[in-house]
Amino acid sequence: MRPPRTHATPHFRHGRAPWGWAAAGVLLGGLLGTVAFAPARWLAASVAQGSDARVQLLATQGTVWNGSAELVLGAGPGSQDATALPGRLAWRIRPTLSGLQLALQAPCCLPGPWVWTAKASLAGLQLQLSDLSDAQPAHWPSTLLAGLGTPWNTLQLQGTLALSSQQLALHWQRAGWSVSGQARLDATRMSTSLSTLKPVGSYRLTLVGGPSPALDLRTLDGSLQLSGSGHWNAGQLQFNGEARAAPERADALANLLNIIGRRDGARSIIKVG
Repeated sequence: MRPPRTHATPHFRHGRAPWGWAAAGVLLGGLLGTVAFAPARWLAASVAQGSDARVQLLATQGTVWNGSAELVLGAGPGSQDATALPGRLAWRIRPTLSGLQLALQAPCCLPGPWVWTAKASLAGLQLQLSDLSDAQPAHWPSTLLAGLGTPWNTLQLQGTLALSSQQLALHWQRAGWSVSGQARLDATRMSTSLSTLKPVGSYRLTLVGGPSPALDLRTLDGSLQLSGSGHWNAGQLQFNGEARAAPERADALANLLNIIGRRDGARSIIKVG
């Protein structure tokens, strides 16, 4: 006869189960803790790698989700050009049902939190930016551009850049990036190290989104007259414009006209793409 079955094995398994759940809980808690308190330097490393070191977050504080840093723009690996945003840039990242929400704050330049909302779907990715009104635009120092290298480090621009936008959004699909909404950049009382005339003028660059986003450049006032238009086609910018000097300021602006484009008599031809 076979010996009767015992329940020793089931009791042994039941005795191990609580320890298994406890170990799983510790691992899960550790993972969630790592994600929740991931240091801000992890985000800084990702931004630097994704931008090929053209955008860097230095002297980071806080976490990936709620932190601050010094924002520095550069021209990439090996470049000596780099400029920092005055003061610190703070961020707050929160998950949403369809993606992430990023709120940026910079007392030097932003009138309030600038919210970027990323939404993922089967069609692709959408990045929606909260509006910046004409009455309360974002103000950026033009000296920040010098860190991007040529031609900005040569021009050494000084002045104020005021950015406003309405329903501005970036869309990514298999065909590439597209833009919807509008944005306007006013460059006021601009001067450059290439001319003794200060300022040379004030200008407005307008972006209108659509299947082929359009750019329009015009002069608001000043002795250096800039105009032009262009559009993005398959991710490539094509822009045609010209620069002229007021007749009485031709000598003071001659050097600048020689550098910003190809001279054609009294005007300088600007062509991109």
